[in-house]
Amino acid sequence: MFADSAKIFIKSGKGGDGHVSFRRELYVPNGGPDGGDGGRGGDIIFEVDEGLNTLSDFRHVRKYAAQNGEEGGKRRCHGKDGADLIIKVPAGTVIKDEETGKVIMDMSGDHKREILLKGGRGGQGNMHYATATMQVPKYAQPGQPGRELWVRLELKVIADVGLVGFPNVGKSTFLSRVTNARPKIANYHFTTLNPVLGVVDMGGGSSFVIADIPGLIEGASEGVGLGHSFLKHIERTKVMIHMVDAASVEGRDPVADIHTINGELKAYNPQLLERPQVIAANKMDAVYQEDGVPDPVVRIREAFEPEGIPVFPISAVSGQGIKELLFYVADLLKDMDTEPVVFEKEINLEFPDNENLPFTVEKVEDGIYSIEGPRIDKMLGYTNLDSEKGFAFFQKFLKTSGILDELERQGIQEGDTVRMYQLEFDYYK
Repeated sequence: MFADSAKIFIKSGKGGDGHVSFRRELYVPNGGPDGGDGGRGGDIIFEVDEGLNTLSDFRHVRKYAAQNGEEGGKRRCHGKDGADLIIKVPAGTVIKDEETGKVIMDMSGDHKREILLKGGRGGQGNMHYATATMQVPKYAQPGQPGRELWVRLELKVIADVGLVGFPNVGKSTFLSRVTNARPKIANYHFTTLNPVLGVVDMGGGSSFVIADIPGLIEGASEGVGLGHSFLKHIERTKVMIHMVDAASVEGRDPVADIHTINGELKAYNPQLLERPQVIAANKMDAVYQEDGVPDPVVRIREAFEPEGIPVFPISAVSGQGIKELLFYVADLLKDMDTEPVVFEKEINLEFPDNENLPFTVEKVEDGIYSIEGPRIDKMLGYTNLDSEKGFAFFQKFLKTSGILDELERQGIQEGDTVRMYQLEFDYYK
């Protein structure tokens, strides 16, 4: 089965933690801090591979994670950056946020290689935190966490012309005659189980891509038959050719068929009906005119040409009328933008920059604990502890930052003293 949709989990690499260490050299008994920075986490990168035409590879592997950055080392050594993970997809793959369904990136046109999730920054080592008042910083910055996301990949074929119609009306025969495509052809419904693309060469360097879009039946927009799986492939096309069985070989009414398919297109995406349409009245070689029986082509023209939709009687088997149809479609495309239809980005992956400045919790002596670090210094700088709201914020900060958990882990008891630079208070639950 043609794979044109997949749900996968992606995660960029975590940044390496900064390192805490001090110079220990001969004749330098009290060396300063020399902890190095952590490495950057690897990015998640999507790249177009022209050799791929389905998403079948993603049926077997669902989770993709880039490499984490390494921790910094002694002597100001920088941790190694994590390797990026490159995920290769076919041209025309639309990447959507699984939760909201919004478009993150369309891998079409100029979008050949895109960074979807950036890796976390590496944390700074303690060598960055030495000050005149704090010459022995025992803390370093943790690396930023990686970003993670469930995404939906949808392959929407890139074609100038979409060939639509009910099963068994001759679309595959037509495509095999006018292009280099070789679709499977047989006389039963749903022969074509995947979109088939072919290039129509008009001569003189002029050409266009045409796609046979299968599975369109009544109820297709609601998921009946194969329609819901393949309607997405019509969205990039600029012109649509409706192919109908003018000879009614299977007893179908060609006029009703066109109305039905247009109804399904409207239900799926009303903008599709704004694109130019052409009707190919196929199987003219099988039309037997009898006295008193109206000409089927005349009937189709009376129904649709007043709406501006031209009708071309053709025979995919004999080649009758095909040249006229193709030249008309080529003329329509000349007046249109030559760039492929690219879906606009609907969501930006902007993640909040976590407050991950370092701090330390240290038991100085029995009953006395010290809390220091840039994160504590920054919090005290913008918090007014004399106000009721400021003190409530201070208490919440101690809880959400994990400071209280660390104090309890180190064995703090009620009544013990906690020091934060110039601030000193007694601990009570």
